[in-house]
Amino acid sequence: MTATGTYGAPSRALGVALALAALTLAFGWHIALGAKTIPLETVLQALLAPDPTDFDHMVVRDLRLPRAVFAVLVGAALAVAGALMQGVTQNPLAEPGLLGLLAGASFAVVMAIGVFGLAGTIWLPPIAAGGALAATLAVWAIASSAPGGASPLTLVLSGAAVSAFLAALVAMANLIDEDSFENLRVWLTGTLAGRSKDVMFWTLPWLLAGLGVSLAVARQITALAMGDATATGLGVSVVRLKALVLFAVVALTASAVAIAGPMGFVGLIVPHVVRVTLGHDYRVIVPFSALFGATFLLVADIAARMALAPVEVSTGIVTALLGAPVFIWLVRMRL
Repeated sequence: MTATGTYGAPSRALGVALALAALTLAFGWHIALGAKTIPLETVLQALLAPDPTDFDHMVVRDLRLPRAVFAVLVGAALAVAGALMQGVTQNPLAEPGLLGLLAGASFAVVMAIGVFGLAGTIWLPPIAAGGALAATLAVWAIASSAPGGASPLTLVLSGAAVSAFLAALVAMANLIDEDSFENLRVWLTGTLAGRSKDVMFWTLPWLLAGLGVSLAVARQITALAMGDATATGLGVSVVRLKALVLFAVVALTASAVAIAGPMGFVGLIVPHVVRVTLGHDYRVIVPFSALFGATFLLVADIAARMALAPVEVSTGIVTALLGAPVFIWLVRMRL
């Protein structure tokens, strides 16, 4: 690592190779493990030369492969969203779950499906995006109105308040009409099980747009992390940058929620791991957060399926169990 804290090309290439190797290993492991363990050799055969008459090949391609892809997409989206939020707000506790975006997106989707009957998957990403944006604006308005403005503490407290309020509304709607909300109960805990490929089809453009914008503004976020005045002095249009980041965060969060429901703490844990291991340059943090986030959620989903087998735990519960200690540590260290 150089004196400026950024990695040179050889070190960066090695880091990418190791991250991709870990992701590939986790991806293969995720597909191989389940109610029936399938040898990795069979997994490779199913992926590269599928035999439609082989039952194991059918399980790999029709059931386990889509779920692994969902884990990669959701993990990458939430991790990058968390990294962007932490860089722009200069708040180490910022992430979609703690600042209310997951709650807002989930509330919008639940209301749209459970109350208004909009079951078409084409509507899920924009509805989730609208809910996430509304929750973001509400959290920021509440935090900004507090004495001292939008500090890390007021943002987290405002996020908790908005999330609790929206969760109460969902619970109340569920009590009023249990039949309409029955299919959403597991989804609200954050799950990759049983998700339709159609959801990914309509969600992928939003997710790719969010990732594209994130990579494009990564260099400017490094400058912004040093303060608005410093970033302006370096030629960064702060207002334009924050608008682009807001779009990226909302698009990524909405995509993740549309696919898997609210899955907290991924955006909190992963960016901090990346910073500790690779430094504070967002040109490195953003792409590596995507790789680390995908790997993290693959491993978390493996734990969700195997920890209490044959009973399956929602993946969102596993990420919460892993993320809560990290959150407590950050609160003790930073606030």
